[in-house]
Amino acid sequence: MSQLLPSVYKINFTTLNLWRWYCVLIGLAWLSGCAMVSVSNVDSRDFVKQRRGDVLTTGELSQYSLVVLQILGQEPGACESRAAECAEMLHTAIGLNTPQRLSAMSELWMYHALALGKRPLQGGGDEINAYLMSARYAYAYLFFSGVAPTQRVFEDRQTQVRDYYNFAVQQVAVLLFEQQQQVQQQDGRYQIANWQIETHFQHQRYHPERLPSQLLPAAAMSFNGIRNQFRRDGLGAELVAVAATPADNDAVYSMLPTPVVTALLAFNANTLAELLQSQSVTLALLDPLQQAAFQSSVAQVPLAANFTAGYGLWLARSDFSRQALRNLMGSASALQTPHIFMLQPYDPNRKIILMLHGIASSPEAWVNTANEVLGDAALRERYQIWQLYYPTNLPLIINLQSIRETVLATLQAVDPDGTHAASDDMVIIGHSMGGLLARLLVSEDDGTFLDRLSELLQLDPKRKRRLAERFSAELSIHSLPGVTRAVFIAAPHRGTDVADYRLARWLAGLITLPVKVLEKVHQFTEVVLDPEQEIAPPKVRFTSIDNLSEHDSFIRAAIALPIYPKVKYHSIIGVENPQAPVVKQSDGVVPYLSAHLEGAESEMVIRSCHSVQETSAAILELRRILYQHLTELP
Repeated sequence: MSQLLPSVYKINFTTLNLWRWYCVLIGLAWLSGCAMVSVSNVDSRDFVKQRRGDVLTTGELSQYSLVVLQILGQEPGACESRAAECAEMLHTAIGLNTPQRLSAMSELWMYHALALGKRPLQGGGDEINAYLMSARYAYAYLFFSGVAPTQRVFEDRQTQVRDYYNFAVQQVAVLLFEQQQQVQQQDGRYQIANWQIETHFQHQRYHPERLPSQLLPAAAMSFNGIRNQFRRDGLGAELVAVAATPADNDAVYSMLPTPVVTALLAFNANTLAELLQSQSVTLALLDPLQQAAFQSSVAQVPLAANFTAGYGLWLARSDFSRQALRNLMGSASALQTPHIFMLQPYDPNRKIILMLHGIASSPEAWVNTANEVLGDAALRERYQIWQLYYPTNLPLIINLQSIRETVLATLQAVDPDGTHAASDDMVIIGHSMGGLLARLLVSEDDGTFLDRLSELLQLDPKRKRRLAERFSAELSIHSLPGVTRAVFIAAPHRGTDVADYRLARWLAGLITLPVKVLEKVHQFTEVVLDPEQEIAPPKVRFTSIDNLSEHDSFIRAAIALPIYPKVKYHSIIGVENPQAPVVKQSDGVVPYLSAHLEGAESEMVIRSCHSVQETSAAILELRRILYQHLTELP
């Protein structure tokens, strides 16, 4: 036994050493595991989401701000619950560069502002103050951080901070106008918490004595029926200003009651230190159609804009679809005289595009056509759109003269001396009956129109003379001054057999004409219909539907009117079946042979129904023509 003991002890000692080495190895492995870096795959979409997600897109702080908090040893959850305190703590925090500090402060204040907006009993002045703080730090990051915006144009963080600024400006402007009655005002200045806000207007429509009733964020609007929304990325809040008073229906023209505006918050400071202490700010409302850039103290940057929202909101609120039918039928609430809607404040230097809709229609017929012209930056800078709204129940000759008078009266109002570039080289575009009227507006009577009309009406010399004496003004057809190009779209220059269909004849019988027009009709009847004549003359037609018949005397006489030599004209024609013989081609309403005009600068035939003006092909052709017009200007 005694001989065995050393051996046992030897074995135990060896086991003990092995166990110790085993524990050491396990410990080292455990310690090395704590410091080990592992890798896993990240989906590219998740990567982009992580890089670009922030308080505005996900409701959570961005990776950039989380890095700042981690550097300072701050728990993100704790900072989110007291975002404003955390933001101000960064003022004195060490270990951060200026862009990091300012961008995180802007995002934290934005987080706080959004949280206040969700609390019914909060918001108000506190909410506006939080957005002003976010905008201030964003403005400081963009223009006072020591790095020009152009030097970090490809940085995601700059895009995020620009969005904080734009959204903060939007909210300040909207909330300020919503709470005008509750906010302390003096001499056009608003007092919010410690902030003094001065309003500044660089918009033709508005000034301190004429404020909009509402400012609506364009980003919150989505439209059915408009194919595209056209914007310009840049600095500022994209808004729609709603006019405080409705348009005067008796005026010959009015500007869009919902113009687009871009708002900016300009902080009154020359250095970063001044900016961070400043409590004075200017809320500027600008016209993005007149101003394309903003000049800061260090750089010129694009001015943000939405060119669709104001137009879309106007159409959505106008009730044109129901008005159009009332206008055709001549109901008591129908339009009595033509009216011009300017889609932007009058500009003396932009060329005028005058758009005329068709029968039983309204400016809504041009929704995508006008929107895509406004969406083309080069065309938008050189043109302004006037949409003419007119009663489509009246006879062509009466509408022709009243439209002419309306356009001339509007030009006289905006350009009394006739010296503006806008008054020359206008383009007139008409669809359907509007295209027919557009051709008559650029036609020039060569002295034979009365002869042709009298012949078709089978008037003897005595009645022909009476017709000329009583209706000399109405039958005087001359080209509209200033128009040098015209585009006729699906225009029934020679009428259409659809106007003679039983349904159309029944509908024409239901149309009511105004009293003044009925008086003219009665006078005309007295001249044309001679009770002593043995042979009855051809039936005289008086409503717009009557005039569109291919058998109508007026339309048959008018087709021979020559277009004024200085006017270049184009045709856009829809046909439902291009493979059919030419004599049978039609858009379902207007035959090709009625829409075709010899001598046109161009003619495009598009497979389409009658609403060809809204097709992509027609809009592209129209844009081409407008570009051509610009290149050929003297």
